[in-house]
Amino acid sequence: MRESALAPPPNYSRLSRVYAALEWLSFGRALARRRSCFLDDSRIAGARRALVLGDGDGRFTAALLERYPALEIIAVDASAGMLRELARRVKARTPTARLELHCADVRCWPIPDARYDLVITHFFLDCFTTRELSSLIGNVASKLAPNAHWLVSEFAIPSHALWAAFARVLVRFLYFMQGVLTGLALRELPEYRGALESAHFELVDCELALGGMLRSELWQKRRVR
Repeated sequence: MRESALAPPPNYSRLSRVYAALEWLSFGRALARRRSCFLDDSRIAGARRALVLGDGDGRFTAALLERYPALEIIAVDASAGMLRELARRVKARTPTARLELHCADVRCWPIPDARYDLVITHFFLDCFTTRELSSLIGNVASKLAPNAHWLVSEFAIPSHALWAAFARVLVRFLYFMQGVLTGLALRELPEYRGALESAHFELVDCELALGGMLRSELWQKRRVR
């Protein structure tokens, strides 16, 4: 996909200092619990290099580096304001952290060859179309070490009819508000699981919350023969 064909990424910079408060008012600690679901998992503990995409104000990145201070992290976000908040949080909790920041649109960012063994996308994949995710996930997968893990937290439409109806209304409302506040043009959740499977990932663990509207997933890269 050519950079010239891409729509501008949403602008979250003006929300960077109030994002945590807005999230808490909307969902309490539900989203924070989804992000931290696998934080202490042994499969995450063995990671050496992580690629963190769109962590927003950096609450998870700060917690991850505090838990694993030897981990090397490259964090990418299109919002300079969010990256400043991320850097501030990390410095306050882990001053010696090995953290590299990139303010960029990940759809056209040249991913460094670092053989990452962990990728993290918490409530980030829903900012892209299914087609964009197919390209993005394929590009990221090509830079990963064998057996790398990918952490995903996302909204979803549950299978239960009543929860599904509520989730559809909620998702439409959230996309509408993000459109007003950040310019995000999407209005429906993308299908990211197919893109991960096409990039030779398999789902190895999953936890649900709010009737299945919130998902925490751990994917692992399969060896391709």
